[in-house]
Amino acid sequence: MERRKFLHRGLLGSAAALTGTLPVIAGTKNIEASGNKAGKTFNADYAPHFGMFENHAGKDLIDQLKYMADQGFRSLEDNGLLGRPVDVQEKIGKELDRLGMRMGVFVIDGGDNWKVSLTSGKKEFADKFVDTCRRSVETAKRVNAKWATGVPGYFERKLPMDMQTAHVIDALRKGCEILQPAGLTMVLEPLSDNPDLFLRHSNQTFMICKAVNSPSCKILFDIYHMQRNEGDLIKNIDLCWDEIAYIQIGDNPGRKEPGTGEVNYKNVIKHLYKKGYRGVYGMEHGKSKDGKEGELALIQAYREADSFQV
Repeated sequence: MERRKFLHRGLLGSAAALTGTLPVIAGTKNIEASGNKAGKTFNADYAPHFGMFENHAGKDLIDQLKYMADQGFRSLEDNGLLGRPVDVQEKIGKELDRLGMRMGVFVIDGGDNWKVSLTSGKKEFADKFVDTCRRSVETAKRVNAKWATGVPGYFERKLPMDMQTAHVIDALRKGCEILQPAGLTMVLEPLSDNPDLFLRHSNQTFMICKAVNSPSCKILFDIYHMQRNEGDLIKNIDLCWDEIAYIQIGDNPGRKEPGTGEVNYKNVIKHLYKKGYRGVYGMEHGKSKDGKEGELALIQAYREADSFQV
């Protein structure tokens, strides 16, 4: 996803992410939608974000959650959750619980000063990150979140790469000291948005997770970004498997729903399912069409990607 702020993220434990039991939702009402039976769940656990179904559900966040559940979605992503008022966070958490849905990632957002951040080794950035981890733990409690996204920021071009990496590892260890006792896992996301971002590849992220050596520091494998940066998706998923705890989706080029680009999502999701992944698949992308038609096309795209044989 395109970051305009300093990001960081989190996750439960890798075992819970890979083997957790998924809730089953009963639809509460029939809604003009995809022609699918209301409440029919998917094989995999896909997580829309707020705004994705506004044309059908309206702008009210609780109504949007109800609509998601009615279409068979079992989770929610909300990157901006940390910045929402506490009462809104609490309402979201209560409705997720009522619907039998779970919370996917939100962003451990440290504010605007992230272009050169944890890579620099500067105390001001590390302290801000640690403070944001504390706030993230409190936010996670309100919505029963187990994962939060983390991004180290931009390169510090004046420092050797190994030194930047060491600074990042030190900062992440400090963050995990706060996150781990609370059961919140930061999932590090390598990105492709621009070449100034420090964290870009799955093997690089794998190495950092091994060095941090905490169940609260794992990989968010965003298929869109990894297709752009390195390709060879299934092979790289297998190579990094021990540290992957969260998946995000977006087709390339265009970053829209599955089936609009070059990624064979049906095969990739089937591969993940066969490996035992039962975690959340964040739907972090746009829609190829506008209006209600685009929302229905998105739902149908996920039905097709999800139609593998279990």
